[in-house]
Amino acid sequence: VPQLGPQLPPRLTQQPWHLLYSTGRDGFSLRTLYRSGARPDSPALLLIRDTEAQAFGAFSASAIRSSSGFYGTGETFLFSFCPELKVFRWTGRNDFFVNGDMNLLMVGGGSGRFGLWLDGDLHHGGSQPCETFDNETLSHREEFCIKDLELWGLA
Repeated sequence: VPQLGPQLPPRLTQQPWHLLYSTGRDGFSLRTLYRSGARPDSPALLLIRDTEAQAFGAFSASAIRSSSGFYGTGETFLFSFCPELKVFRWTGRNDFFVNGDMNLLMVGGGSGRFGLWLDGDLHHGGSQPCETFDNETLSHREEFCIKDLELWGLA
């Protein structure tokens, strides 16, 4: 989280963050993640570690929530620590920022590919280059197994 501080929008850099959801504490459930992160105006930081010890995730200026379509702003970005921090910002090509229902959470998209996706039980996910962020694959593989996941929000 400290390494990501300088990448956040300037208005958020001095704000205290706190843990809203953790698979270690709250179990593996996208439904529980949505309930835990239900602070409408709070930006959200999603941190993931896969079973190959890769760390990556997404920042959303909006709360992570279930929705009927894509939402969010151009402040949304993807990131990877592989091996050092790489940040993938909005390209302006589309506005497919965040979209989720009880079975799937997606960040970034275009042409049937998602920058980051997580399944409903938060055990599996994937990452592909996408038009929204022109990102690299965030993990070593396009599909990965989740070891730990945390959702952080502003206090």
